[in-house]
Amino acid sequence: MIGRYTPPAIAEIFGEESKLRRWLQIEICAVEAWVAEGRVPESALPEIRKAQVNSARIAELEAVQGHDVAAFVSQIQESVGAEGRFFHLGLTSSDIVDTALATQLRDAAEVIDAGCQELELVLTEQAERHRLSVMPGRTHGVHAEPLTLGIRLANHLDEVRRSRRRLAAATREVAVGKLGGAVGTHALVPPSVEESVCRALRLDVAPVTTQVVARDRHAAFVTALALLGAVLERQATTVRLCQITEVDELGEPFGSEQRGSSAMPHKRNPILCERLCGLARTLRGYAATAMENVALWHERDISHSSAERVILPDACALTCYMVRLATKIVAGLRVNAGTMERNVHHLGGIAFSQRVLTALVDAGWSREAAYRTVQALTARVREEVGDFETLVRADPAVVEALDQAALDTCFDISGYLAHIDATFVRLGLRT
Repeated sequence: MIGRYTPPAIAEIFGEESKLRRWLQIEICAVEAWVAEGRVPESALPEIRKAQVNSARIAELEAVQGHDVAAFVSQIQESVGAEGRFFHLGLTSSDIVDTALATQLRDAAEVIDAGCQELELVLTEQAERHRLSVMPGRTHGVHAEPLTLGIRLANHLDEVRRSRRRLAAATREVAVGKLGGAVGTHALVPPSVEESVCRALRLDVAPVTTQVVARDRHAAFVTALALLGAVLERQATTVRLCQITEVDELGEPFGSEQRGSSAMPHKRNPILCERLCGLARTLRGYAATAMENVALWHERDISHSSAERVILPDACALTCYMVRLATKIVAGLRVNAGTMERNVHHLGGIAFSQRVLTALVDAGWSREAAYRTVQALTARVREEVGDFETLVRADPAVVEALDQAALDTCFDISGYLAHIDATFVRLGLRT
């Protein structure tokens, strides 16, 4: 994990000491379950519960043994003494590694979700604040009909909510433990021990496993993170496009001491949004790797292990970081309302063309005739003959069909705001 993009809470969850503590907890829970089964004497429990992890010693043993879990077991047995013979009884390495990993991913998802809740809050606040802040809508990068910044932000809010639901579902899938032994048949450890351990760890039991938990679960989890990243990328792209100098409607936060360029003092570059876009690409790469990990040989191979040591901690760290950065951007969003309104009326309100078209159809014109007439007027605007509203009000055929009140209605911005609140009601933001 790169420190620059790793929130401390995620670093702690995936840190070496945290991992080893989780391994030890699983092993102790397994011994306790064996005691309940009558396989291990209860007198062994006090000493086993005193077991201490010594990461330096584990590293020494791993250098000799070439196996991290074996080194861990050896070190714990050293610290426990004679009762250590009951440690790791009937288990295989993946019983410990995969079950601990499930707790790590679950705990990381909780941290990420808490960040998403904060992002939802600031999106809600800004959407309500700018519910009626009019700006141009754009399709294909070209002015379409006007909308409001509040509607745009409401769109992003809805996406974040869906992302949270996807991540919650994927977390439930990946938060499963397994203590089924070498090939998942419970040959040396009964299902009751597995169930007891998972219950203690607040995990579900994987119904069936090989030596490992099936990696489609992990692929779904990382894909959910990547989808959340894509949602954050879309938010960032919205700001980036609206921060272009010629548009100048929105901007990401810019500190009073911040510098946008070492050479050009005027620069205010959307670096935070660009960072989000870059990290979203990285997450998608991790999702692809997670899918490659699904098809392992027979009951398991180790090809997934090295990849997961990179992609799972990093994917969680990057997602958590991105959510927090997106929250900062939305909370500090710079809104140039005056420019937004001026852009709506660009070229004399050419974006109002559909309202003129509809008014002519309502006045009895065929749609084809109305479309061709309005299209011709917009073409003249683009040829710099005049602005759209002026040309519409001066066209004899249009004036004959539409009186002054009807023309005023065509260019009345309130017509685009009539049903804005319906969206807010559907999202539960208004009643």
